[in-house]
Amino acid sequence: MRPVSDVERRSRLARRHGLASGERYADALAATRAMTVLHATEAATVHLSLWARVDRLAVDDVERALYDDRSLVKQLAMRRTLFVFPRDLLPAAWASASARVAAQQRAQLGKRVVGAGIAADADAWIARAFDDVLDLLGDGVPRTTAQVRELVPELEGRFTLGDPSKKWGGDFPIGRWVVGTLAAEGRLVRATNAGHWRRNLPTWTTTDAWLGDVPEPWSAEAGYAELVRRWLFTFGPGTEADIVWWLGSTKTAVRKALAEVGAVEVALEGDATGWVLPDDVDPVAPVEPWGALLPTLDPTVMGWRGRSFYLDASHAPYLFDTNGNAGHTAWWDGRIVGCWVQDPAGVVVPVLREDVGSEGRAALDAEAARLTDWLDGVRITNVYASPQMKGAALP
Repeated sequence: MRPVSDVERRSRLARRHGLASGERYADALAATRAMTVLHATEAATVHLSLWARVDRLAVDDVERALYDDRSLVKQLAMRRTLFVFPRDLLPAAWASASARVAAQQRAQLGKRVVGAGIAADADAWIARAFDDVLDLLGDGVPRTTAQVRELVPELEGRFTLGDPSKKWGGDFPIGRWVVGTLAAEGRLVRATNAGHWRRNLPTWTTTDAWLGDVPEPWSAEAGYAELVRRWLFTFGPGTEADIVWWLGSTKTAVRKALAEVGAVEVALEGDATGWVLPDDVDPVAPVEPWGALLPTLDPTVMGWRGRSFYLDASHAPYLFDTNGNAGHTAWWDGRIVGCWVQDPAGVVVPVLREDVGSEGRAALDAEAARLTDWLDGVRITNVYASPQMKGAALP
């Protein structure tokens, strides 16, 4: 097997992810395709991930791709996570990663319907609720979840989730899970955003109404193979464990997909075996040192389960929360070296965990100034703020 060093892996990351000098992408769609998908759990991540990879990007460019051209579409998929997909990748996801999540959500929905006493026959109730929501939204008018609940009264039934005394527990209307399950199945889609670009407040409509000519979903095997093929382009080389984790699927599905795409084994540092596409075996030339500021849950940070080639293990407890979610990160020469925060005026400030030298500090300060100008006073709020972000918060 050809050896691929950690240095080469960082060079691949810099080039493929559009982060090194001269490697940025032409527009939002090209950058998203290069990354396979973008994390969208926090709405601002989409815009900030693209800002880092596209020169002269404007907020309106992202909004246009999402809501006017609809070349980028939000879809629940791998690991029950919300992503932005290039439109052409949706049929592969609907058949595979999204279908897996949808089946899990439908089963949970049934248990909640029965457990809360909403209906004794969960399947019949779900079928009726799904039909009512699809009939309502079939007119092509995007509506928020609250507006859908107002017009489909049975969605107001409530159930208790978790411990009501805890932050994430409480009493919730069942409608949110009905709409979410339909979206996971690819029958509804997140349309326009009813809030500011940095906040998720989606409206919903049918997939047919939003996308027009909707292609048929692929087979599950073909869908998984396409997702793995694109992952290998973006993140390869990576281990089987990396792919299983990212895909949120099984070893069996991943091994079938690797065989289907003809993936080739390479030797990684630490006696690990990695995989690359068959036409991607040649060495990648080194890149000049580069700096980057990436947002919470950026796809580069969250692309691999094994992160030792770009993350010092001693930094992880400070830059990731207890569930493994990454906050804002600061990068120098292919490695995470800290985070970034904003002061009350919206000025971006890098907060480093190691000495990066004068060249590294100057590069990160320049990125901070560039991001400050781009945000133009907008302050980003984070659900998944890392411990270091919280500790460095500026009053």
